[in-house]
Amino acid sequence: MHKNIWVLTAAQALMMSLNSLTIFVGAFVGTNLAPTPELATLPVATTVVGTAFSTVPLTLAMQKLGRKYTFLLVAVYSFFLCWITAYVIQLSNFYLFSLCTLLLGSNSATLMQYRFAAMESVAHQDGPKAASIVLIGGIASAFLGPEIAVQGRLLLDAEFAGSYAIISSLFLFGIVLLSFFKNTVLQHEQSITIGRSWRELLSQPILWVAIFGAAIGYAIMTFIMTATPVSMHLVDGHSLDDTKKVIQSHIVAMYLPSLFTGLLIKKVGTKKLMISGLIIYSICISVAFHGHTFFHYWWALLLLGLGWNFLFLGGTALLPFAYAPSERFRIQGLNDFTVFGSQALASLSSGWIVHSFGWKWLLILTLPFILLQLFFILWWTKRTAN
Repeated sequence: MHKNIWVLTAAQALMMSLNSLTIFVGAFVGTNLAPTPELATLPVATTVVGTAFSTVPLTLAMQKLGRKYTFLLVAVYSFFLCWITAYVIQLSNFYLFSLCTLLLGSNSATLMQYRFAAMESVAHQDGPKAASIVLIGGIASAFLGPEIAVQGRLLLDAEFAGSYAIISSLFLFGIVLLSFFKNTVLQHEQSITIGRSWRELLSQPILWVAIFGAAIGYAIMTFIMTATPVSMHLVDGHSLDDTKKVIQSHIVAMYLPSLFTGLLIKKVGTKKLMISGLIIYSICISVAFHGHTFFHYWWALLLLGLGWNFLFLGGTALLPFAYAPSERFRIQGLNDFTVFGSQALASLSSGWIVHSFGWKWLLILTLPFILLQLFFILWWTKRTAN
């Protein structure tokens, strides 16, 4: 494997820890600072909104500057913003904290581009394996983020302000690692051909299966995951430590299967992998619906992570079949904007729904989207069979 793969994997492990930190503590800080309980998950939601709105500017930056310098600039920016976030928590300003998490969304958007950079570093047939390896970095972040959250919780006067101060140091190591990254696609290659029109590109069923596989997978995962700390800790009274274990296990379940997902794609194909992801999501919802014990939450979130992995990597593996090299930034930008836009809507609505209607209704609302993705897969199968 190209050295870029290992650089990106290690950098992802460090800098994705910010995501798992915010997932874990965002709702708790929000609960402490928000004017109403319904707004408690807003800081988590604004991270996703920031991710969605960063996708297009990031793809434009990478076209102009290349992937390496864009990755480095965002890492430096995130380092300073983590310190600002810590200061804002000290000020006990809910809306400024939400603004900071919004601005930190660009870090998430950049990390999602790592999988495309990895796929461009290897032969076409090795692309899914390369993307899978990079996502394995998320396993380390599953432990680093929540552990830093707990260790830094009382470090400064305001609860969890020290967590953001500590995590900023990981970005310094990430910057050093990214200095070894090498751009593998020449800048001028993007302008050799104009590429197909948007109408031609969007008429491909495979494009919609790829985009909506990742988008629906991410939206359902975020919808349930964002509400879990609220439902588990604040509503059902489970301890902060138990809640941490559930979130950590969930994030591990998101990324650990990447060790074999690339091989599964070669063995059974992306269609069967994505259908398996939808089945796992259905089992997850059933488990979560039938109880509020620690193990109901733990098993449900474990299955949620596995289902996400199959859908997200399935969509990622399919996407390159929908574009030529000269079209890649347009399609990658559309893909990530759709993925994170749907994730943003899910995250923004999650806190309000769990507070207003409860955990079970939140779970029921995911079912139509599982059926929608199944429809797209069947449509693609029918079109390719003709």
